[in-house]
Amino acid sequence: MKIMDKKLIGKIIQSQRKSKKLRQYEVSEKTGLSRNYISDIENGRYMPSVETLSKLANFLDLDLNLIKMTEIHVTDNSICRE
Repeated sequence: MKIMDKKLIGKIIQSQRKSKKLRQYEVSEKTGLSRNYISDIENGRYMPSVETLSKLANFLDLDLNLIKMTEIHVTDNSICRE
């Protein structure tokens, strides 16, 4: 089974936002997502939907393939990054 690492996704989004010198409220205003929700995503508390990831990626000029690379493969009791 493949799952996405929500903490790593959050850090990628946060890093890209900061590299563009944007504040969470600015991302919120441009994407229509609440500032609190963006904070929760960046801190790994929530896994955003594909639609939300797409909004953030488009606004932040982030390659969705980079986010897809955060998938991890889970088998039995072991976890392996792909």
